[in-house]
Amino acid sequence: MFLTITTTGTPERPATDLGYLLHKHPDKAQAFSTSYGTAHVLYPEAETGRCTAALLLEVDAVALVRRGKGKGRGGAPDAALAQYVNDRPYAASSLLAVALSSVFSSAMKGVCNARPELPGQARPLRVEVPALPARGGPGLVRQLFEPLGWTVTVEPVPLDTEFPDWGDSRYVSLVLESEALTLAEALRHLYVLLPVLDDAKHYWVAPDEVDKLLRVGEGWLPAHPEQRLITSRYLSRRWSLTRQATERLELVRLAETDDSEVEEIDNAVEAETEAEEKPTPLAVQRREAIVTALRQSGAARVLDLGCGQGQLVQTLLKDPAFTEIVGVDVSMRALTIASRRLKLDRMGERQASRVQLFQGSLAYTDVRLKGYDAAVLSEVVEHVDLPRLPALEYAVFGSARPRTVLVTTPNVEYNVRWESLPAGHVRHGDHRFEWTRAEFRAWAEAVAERHGYGVEFVAVGPDDPEVGPPTQMAVFTMTSPKEAKAA
Repeated sequence: MFLTITTTGTPERPATDLGYLLHKHPDKAQAFSTSYGTAHVLYPEAETGRCTAALLLEVDAVALVRRGKGKGRGGAPDAALAQYVNDRPYAASSLLAVALSSVFSSAMKGVCNARPELPGQARPLRVEVPALPARGGPGLVRQLFEPLGWTVTVEPVPLDTEFPDWGDSRYVSLVLESEALTLAEALRHLYVLLPVLDDAKHYWVAPDEVDKLLRVGEGWLPAHPEQRLITSRYLSRRWSLTRQATERLELVRLAETDDSEVEEIDNAVEAETEAEEKPTPLAVQRREAIVTALRQSGAARVLDLGCGQGQLVQTLLKDPAFTEIVGVDVSMRALTIASRRLKLDRMGERQASRVQLFQGSLAYTDVRLKGYDAAVLSEVVEHVDLPRLPALEYAVFGSARPRTVLVTTPNVEYNVRWESLPAGHVRHGDHRFEWTRAEFRAWAEAVAERHGYGVEFVAVGPDDPEVGPPTQMAVFTMTSPKEAKAA
């Protein structure tokens, strides 16, 4: 992973002043330890007329895996090969951004005790990044850097020079040039935009990343035309953090427009004396109903089939009554997000022993699903094509056969109560169908009869006297082994 910063100068303002700004002597090659390898700073050239500083980051692939506790990049639980075969040692990413802020921290803050006049001076700068992942292509690279005053030269890197017909890779070779920016401004731009272009981070994005983004983006991010995209990608698309950052950036923009302080804008409206009580979201009510049913069943070892982004797994982990929780989903991206949500890479050993995530399809039988007390299919069946439902039915009720099975699904009759839902539309674009209460009851009772289960129905959410509840839940309980065998 490699990056160079070049400046030119005159006898009155020598280019070697770059050494003062970076706090790294041009005559020395220095090495700095990081959590993921070694960062080297060296000067390929250091003359009065031209000086170049290079940052070379040697990534320790084994350390990268160990820091992730064997869960791969981003904490993906089954990305075993991706742990060792990836672009992290070669392509600019959040690893390089963190190295920049660590090795050049004083330069990024604009601090130079030896020559305090230097940080505020704009100077000719040329930044070269030979290999940069760019999800969005050269066009997005220009959209991000040109509004900041950079002249951008970006060339796609071909997949293979021997086979030009294969086209270009997602990597680009980037050259940035400017004569109107300070070094501190340049470093802050790189710190934010390198991981934004990669659209990935090697570490868990916590709430303090919002403060970091606003601090590093001060002076340029509030007015950037791609502010929303930058904020969303920098915060790993965590919508709650993105919304928080966007609101704070808007306050900054308004304060600058009004030539006032942010605090004055933020306190313009008096706090309400009595906050209105917000209704509990349906998703929360659904999880509460599931947890209640699981407790009543006495289940300790629970499967969350179609676990998605891990919200239910996270809720179950808070209850010590559930000693083993397994999340299964066909989507590796969903499992990666779930792993980050659960902070598996930072979880204590005792807590980590209670949870497991793995990839699997409910269209096929899977021996890993056998032997559990309960299984939950929360908002899953409606995502399955109707002709494939029998396969899911057999995989869960015929092969895995947990003692208790909970199935929740939307009640299509309730859709008329959603003001934002156009008539005739389902609640989610991926729903293959949505059942009425009678249709769901008929399906559940037939499944129970075929596989030796009894079934009860529970309303989730407000039970409208005309159209019923927004979510319907079936609680399947295995009958006696003799009856189950006969069935």
